[in-house]
Amino acid sequence: MKKYPLERLFQALADSTRLRLINLMAAQEICVCYFVEVIDAPQPKISRHLAYLRRAGIVAARREGKWMHYRLVTPADPHAAAVMKTTLDSLKQDRDLQSDLSRLNRACCGPKSLVQVLGAPLPRQAGKTAAAR
Repeated sequence: MKKYPLERLFQALADSTRLRLINLMAAQEICVCYFVEVIDAPQPKISRHLAYLRRAGIVAARREGKWMHYRLVTPADPHAAAVMKTTLDSLKQDRDLQSDLSRLNRACCGPKSLVQVLGAPLPRQAGKTAAAR
């Protein structure tokens, strides 16, 4: 097995926007429109950070019609996987990042949600995307 470049993983994790994106994808696959709404950043900025995470090998994407969906991927390297697990566990303890999850819930399920306004697809639980992997 090819050795996973840990420095690439640490570089991917060394940005607050990317950590916010990772936190939002921790348990579910998400359409890019939700990232834009929750993080309140321009779509090109979000896409640039998602591309960075994809190059690091920790995010995968799939297209469904006009919608792009993103999910976390666990690296095959056990050291990189352990770093990701520890990072995700740590992110769960951050109050600001938990606020992002509340905003995501409102964006997809609240009044005037993106589902109602744009017809955006609901986020899918991580285990329910296995067929798309």
